[in-house]
Amino acid sequence: MTSVDTARSSAPIAVTMGDPAGIGGDILLSAWAQRHASSLPDFFAIDDPDRLRALASRLGLTVPLKIIENTSMVGAIFPDALPVLPMSLKVPAKPGELDGRNAASVIGSLTRALDLTLSGEASGVLTNPIHKQTLYAEGFEHPGHTEFLAEATGGSPVMMLSCPGLRVVPVTIHVPLSKVSGLLNIELIVSRGRTLADALERDFGLAHPRIAVAALNPHAGESGALGSEEEQTIAPAVKLLSEAGINATGPYPADTLFHAEARRGYDAVLAMYHDQALIPLKTIDFDNGVNTTLGLPIVRTSPDHGTACDIAGTGKANPNSFIAALRQASAIAAQRALKS
Repeated sequence: MTSVDTARSSAPIAVTMGDPAGIGGDILLSAWAQRHASSLPDFFAIDDPDRLRALASRLGLTVPLKIIENTSMVGAIFPDALPVLPMSLKVPAKPGELDGRNAASVIGSLTRALDLTLSGEASGVLTNPIHKQTLYAEGFEHPGHTEFLAEATGGSPVMMLSCPGLRVVPVTIHVPLSKVSGLLNIELIVSRGRTLADALERDFGLAHPRIAVAALNPHAGESGALGSEEEQTIAPAVKLLSEAGINATGPYPADTLFHAEARRGYDAVLAMYHDQALIPLKTIDFDNGVNTTLGLPIVRTSPDHGTACDIAGTGKANPNSFIAALRQASAIAAQRALKS
């Protein structure tokens, strides 16, 4: 998907705690245990060392920890131990059992990762999954990581999901399907398309990225017989993107946009709503999806799954999405370094 997949930046990746009742710790520890076989970039955890030790023992993993005060020694430590910047929990975490008393530590881990990345001490942030309702109850005022990072950095975030062979950006995200049509407008589609095109060039090294724009209605509306959004909103937005020098085409019927031959014709898809983007991606490669936030001054990726509290601490959590997110963050950071 990118020309610098194996490149490393000079600074390590900061990995946040996520909800300590979820699988964030499981996949973090499993990934470090595979660091050599998977040729992983250097990373460090902002987490509670006691929690990680107990969890490693529970999972039967041999993961020595090394407490650090700053990131300068991560590269030297990483081959032999997992570097951990301590972030103590208020109460001991129990896998699968949510506890709002630890919300401050979850937020603190995220804030510290952001600060280190803004200062250049980390090359990017990999956010482990959070349980939003638990944080809301403790005063967290953002819908999720993306909005928190946008407010903190002044960026205009766009969510991109990717796996080997597909990149997708949903124009609308976490809204009821019944509201999608009313939320779509030319300006929003153009804004998402511009951010996507800029990121494909800056972060993925594509000189002339090709963006396929999905229709909203079946058969792309059939000239208005099945809906007017294509003619009134989506096609005009595509025209404006094209006039701005962006290689955007469409709108294309979504039911023929994601098969293997069609995917060879573009670098990314601008989809109109959440499931239109995520169903094909998770069908193609459920275990290796990555959530990347475009439009921020920092690099941020995340595994494309939730906390999965039902399997936390059982050894069943698959670290592949976490590993893919590490590689993606490292590749983007290296690409940005080339541009600077």
